[in-house]
Amino acid sequence: MSELNHLFDRNLAWADAIKNKDPEFFRRLAKQQLPEYLWIGCSDSRVPANQIIDLPPGEVFVHRNIANMVVHTDLNCLSVLQFAIEILEVKQIIVCGHYGCGGVKAALDQHDHGLIDNWLRHIKDVGRLHADKLQTLSHNEKLNRLCELNVIEQVNNVCNTTIVQQAWKKGLAISVHGWIYNIENGILNRLGDSINSADQC
Repeated sequence: MSELNHLFDRNLAWADAIKNKDPEFFRRLAKQQLPEYLWIGCSDSRVPANQIIDLPPGEVFVHRNIANMVVHTDLNCLSVLQFAIEILEVKQIIVCGHYGCGGVKAALDQHDHGLIDNWLRHIKDVGRLHADKLQTLSHNEKLNRLCELNVIEQVNNVCNTTIVQQAWKKGLAISVHGWIYNIENGILNRLGDSINSADQC
């Protein structure tokens, strides 16, 4: 494992820089996490949640998967969602996709990708549901529009989970947001209005 020593060196340099700037940072961080935000994002290495919104560790509870999906049979995602709402008492849920998403691109391709095709099927379904909005677009336009539509669908999926529905029934103030990130300029954009109640789903 000696080939990864440079990562340990970088970790030490990072921790030392943090402690030099704020000697109590790690002591405070170790006490408890009380993030205000749950970020459901893509696994893409170019889309790091904390850095994009310029928040330090401890401020954002993060779940990532290929193409920022919220699938109603994905117990991993649903467990994160339940933990965020019921234990951490997060009030803001952000689904963030990004333009040029490799998962969305793979779903548009007519190639066999193996096991991941089962996951990509959900994105293909989004494309099928919105075929009328996509049919006249060029390939790149279609890719980016499907990235947007996928975020919107996943926001809808979050809102329709039993977890969020029950939270709203209990009167909890939870807002769900759909955002998209542009890797080419580092800018986030909103996709539609925030959803704050079951009536808006």
